[in-house]
Amino acid sequence: MLHLLLFSVILVEAALIMALLFKTPVRKLVIAGLDCIKCGHGPIVVKTVAVTVLVVLISTLYSVLNINNRWVANAGDINPTDQILMAKHLLDASLMGFFLFLALMLDRLHHYIRELHLRSKSMEVVKKSEGKFVGAEDMKAREEQVGTFKAMIQQLESELEKKTKEANNADADISALRKQSEGLLHEYDRLLAENQGLRSQLQLVDQQILSHSPSKKNS
Repeated sequence: MLHLLLFSVILVEAALIMALLFKTPVRKLVIAGLDCIKCGHGPIVVKTVAVTVLVVLISTLYSVLNINNRWVANAGDINPTDQILMAKHLLDASLMGFFLFLALMLDRLHHYIRELHLRSKSMEVVKKSEGKFVGAEDMKAREEQVGTFKAMIQQLESELEKKTKEANNADADISALRKQSEGLLHEYDRLLAENQGLRSQLQLVDQQILSHSPSKKNS
């Protein structure tokens, strides 16, 4: 009987939690029902039930420990009665623990939803009041912001103009260096051609010297 009751309560708690997680018309009904439970003597009744279940849970766990100690004392000799009691106590403890956990989750979830709803309402009221009472100070602050933005735009434009001039100067320097390198390349080609000419002349002189040398020996 207790197991059936705990199973039913756990299923109801799980269904209520699922209803609170999704924004549906059922969610409003669940929130309204929980609000009614938390009014008047409802919180006292809920706390009394929770404390009673907690005491029974502690007693069940104590019984489980006693059975386990008997098993250890008997060197692992398992009594069928103790085995059945152990399974029953473990099932009771699991159901009661799960019942308390879901109850706590349901309470916290309802609390956070109510807090979020109240804060959203307060934010809407503040926004409406701000929209209605926009005075001269707000207009002055906005004008100051506009002036600040204009000054920032002018500063950025001056920096852009400065960077553009620097880029143009850099392009001019690059063009000058390019022309200078082209002139040096032409000068190098000219010097290379003169070097080749001088080498050719030197080879001719050497050939002439070599051609005159045998004739002098013969004479």
